Formats: sequence, structure tokens, C-alpha cells
Amino acid sequence: MTFKRPTHYSGDSKSSTQLFPSRRTNVRDATAGQKLNRIVDETKPEVVYFTEQHGQRGAIMIVEMSDPSKIPTLAEPWFLTFNASVEFRVVMTPDDLQKAGLDEVGKKWA
Repeated sequence: MTFKRPTHYSGDSKSSTQLFPSRRTNVRDATAGQKLNRIVDETKPEVVYFTEQHGQRGAIMIVEMSDPSKIPTLAEPWFLTFNASVEFRVVMTPDDLQKAGLDEVGKKWA
């Protein structure tokens, strides 16, 4: 399989994790790569990694999500194509963490 490199853009980042049930990945019929490329091209993640997760095929994507209404646009291709389970996590860069004002929060709640 070959995958096109996604274009990079910055914005509000979220981590999206996909788990693919082994029987539905279309590896045997040689269509998995084409389907994965289509999803990656459509969702335009900042970066995507393919890996094993909990004994299943999986992917981790960093995606821009400034609006939560984008969740179906990002998740449905995985649900419909691979019957995958999808999880979203909010992530921050070190700069984002600095802007969070942890010192003030600590003082307030200590």
C-alpha cells in the first residue's frame, strides 16, 4: 500500500483514533489502500499514523477541529468504510498549555 502525504495546516487540533475490526479492512481484496487514501484525502489530517491498537489494526490522526459539528465528517468515513470504532481526544501543544494559565488555576484551587 502507498499513501499520499496529507497536506499540513495549523488550527485547533484534536487526536482521532480509529480501530478497524480485522474482518472488515479489505486487505484480502486489495482495496484497503485505496479506501484509506480516499479517507485521508477527504479529512486532510495534519498527520496520520497507522499502528496496532489493542490487537487490531488502527490509525491515529491529528486533525483540525475548531467546530465540533465536524465530528461526523471525520468519523463517518471510518464507520461506513471499515466498521471502525472512533475516539476523539483534545490535544494541546506546549504553547497552548502555556496559554492555559495553569499557575492561576493552581493558585485558585490549591
